[in-house]
Amino acid sequence: MDQTALWTFLGALGAMLAGAAALHLIPKLGQSGRRLSEWLCRAPALDLVMTYFTVAPMITGAAIAGWLGLLAAIVGQFVALVLWIQIHEALHPAARKGPRIVKVLNRKVGRFRNHAALWSMTPAVPIFWLIRVGEIVLYPPLIWLVGLPRYKDGEWVNLSRQKFEGLVGHDLVWCLYCDWMTGLWSYGSEMLRNLESFWCPIRFASGKKCENCSVDFPDIANGWVAADGTMEQVAELVDRTMVDGRHGWYGHPARLTVEGKTVV
Repeated sequence: MDQTALWTFLGALGAMLAGAAALHLIPKLGQSGRRLSEWLCRAPALDLVMTYFTVAPMITGAAIAGWLGLLAAIVGQFVALVLWIQIHEALHPAARKGPRIVKVLNRKVGRFRNHAALWSMTPAVPIFWLIRVGEIVLYPPLIWLVGLPRYKDGEWVNLSRQKFEGLVGHDLVWCLYCDWMTGLWSYGSEMLRNLESFWCPIRFASGKKCENCSVDFPDIANGWVAADGTMEQVAELVDRTMVDGRHGWYGHPARLTVEGKTVV
């Protein structure tokens, strides 16, 4: 192996294990440590943590040694994750031997298929990181420019499943990634609800698409103009709904009256 690539691999491996060890150690440093740990589990601090563990090694490896460095960094991350799982499970023998998600799923679909499916989804991690960058960079200007609702990122993007009793090793690491991805995806969906109802409150011509999308975009059935409507109706809807600084989607809390009815 190329010496630069080898050092890139070892650097990524060491950085991942050292970072994981630090996160385990911090909560044990008294009250200050626990406060710091809680802070690191919520955006915006969590964004730095997730960058460190997901894309930073890849970016660094590519910068150092090109495509070979990128591959070396990814392999380092993979090996570090496997080692951490083994160490964490060894330190929690009772939980490892007890009921676990991985045991049930291995029995249901087979060990190979379960693990192959999990690892096949790892390329989604940098994709979700890019989505998070988009949330941080692209949405805030819209708050100032057109009055879209402001949010507290930490209420959406945070981690808490590490507090669940008995969740260790393999189960813990995958549940934490899902914890992170679910929060930021929901946050992005909330932003898109505002964008769609602000700029494009027109139902799709496809009834099936309307049905499918109405789960994440309830305004489809709660105010958007029908696909066979007129532009006069659309203009009137926008004029009537975007008032008093309430520029979020129609079911947004800012639009609720005291009686709990939606203002549309």
